[in-house]
Amino acid sequence: MRHDLANSSDEWTGVTDEAKTRSAKVAGAGMVPSSLRSQIYASLRRRLQRAEFGPGYRLVDTDVAAQYGTSRMPAREALMALASQGFLQQTTRGFAVPEHSSHDIRDIFAVRKLLEPEAAAAAARNLDAGGLAALRAARDLAREACRNDDAEALMEANIAFRGLWLDAVNNPRLVETIESFRDHIQTVRIATLRRAATRVVVLDGIEALSAAFATRNEAAVRAGMLAFMDAAEAEFFAAVEAETGGEAKTGGGAEEGER
Repeated sequence: MRHDLANSSDEWTGVTDEAKTRSAKVAGAGMVPSSLRSQIYASLRRRLQRAEFGPGYRLVDTDVAAQYGTSRMPAREALMALASQGFLQQTTRGFAVPEHSSHDIRDIFAVRKLLEPEAAAAAARNLDAGGLAALRAARDLAREACRNDDAEALMEANIAFRGLWLDAVNNPRLVETIESFRDHIQTVRIATLRRAATRVVVLDGIEALSAAFATRNEAAVRAGMLAFMDAAEAEFFAAVEAETGGEAKTGGGAEEGER
């Protein structure tokens, strides 16, 4: 069944101001500035993060333009910006959400393990009392989500926690690179949150990182982030193995008419 784009016409308003700013800079690279294009980019990026579009799902510029009430060009430029960063693939029939193999996903985890522990350590130097309080609030939301077995709420809490420490990294290019690699496999990772074991891994990681950030100990934060990612990778593939019998390709998310 075709996803109704009109269901989330105001989705971009839920993105943090700093995330919008980062997204706008990327979306506008090499193009004439356009707040509308940036809004479309931020909205679609957010919806990709939330896995509203499954692997193989097709987005057409005319459909996106109609949903946002604009001409075709801003919509197409937003889609092209997403494609240039690997969030979408350009096809003969528009743009499609990529389908990743097990090898792709392992490569993405490997790159993230090189970048994120050092970025988190840098954030530990910069987080102020307000930032640490916000991290604790996001951690508390994750705890509540796990108590309620609410996978979607845990996803939102995890995104919030991650966004907060990334906001303390004073390197916009590093932040954008980290976000892009994680978002590339976000669709399939969210699907694994149906498993109680996966939710436990996510909450344990958030708990450990929250405690490490509170100490402002860079080595502890670096080690905690690497341990979290190792556990997340192992649980991801365990979940895929349980569901599919082995291959982690993120296929099957769209009907034939959407490919």
